[in-house]
Amino acid sequence: MLVLLIGLIILFLDQLTKQAVRANFIYGESRPVIDGFFNLVYVRNDGAAWNILSGHGIILILVSVAVLVLLLVYRRSFLQEQFSHRILLGLMIGGIAGNLIDRIRFGWVTDFLDFQFGSYHYPSFNVADSAICIAVGLYVITNLFQKKEEEDTAK
Repeated sequence: MLVLLIGLIILFLDQLTKQAVRANFIYGESRPVIDGFFNLVYVRNDGAAWNILSGHGIILILVSVAVLVLLLVYRRSFLQEQFSHRILLGLMIGGIAGNLIDRIRFGWVTDFLDFQFGSYHYPSFNVADSAICIAVGLYVITNLFQKKEEEDTAK
């Protein structure tokens, strides 16, 4: 139930923020929030992360559906029944579903969070992307700590 609740919250926030950007920005528009560091923008990404597979929307839709199905069917083989892993699964499902809805509805994903670090300009992203990245990052970190803990216990 927790997985579903978190997934729905992420999906709702993702779709709400994307709709707000589409309704209040002109495509390509950028508005500084913290000058030289953080902008809100309205861009369309028809690829995956960093515009990989741009123009291959049907492939990205099929991959998204496959990943959702695999996550749900095989979740017990890579996730423990820990509270934190249920949260991570909810983040992943909500994030994937949010971008999948955009791809099906529009053929592209709305991105609007835009950061710069000095001369480096990070690719724009959205709530769904954030949820997916946070979930994957925390999954890797928790597994590294768990393996270290298991190794220490085995000694």
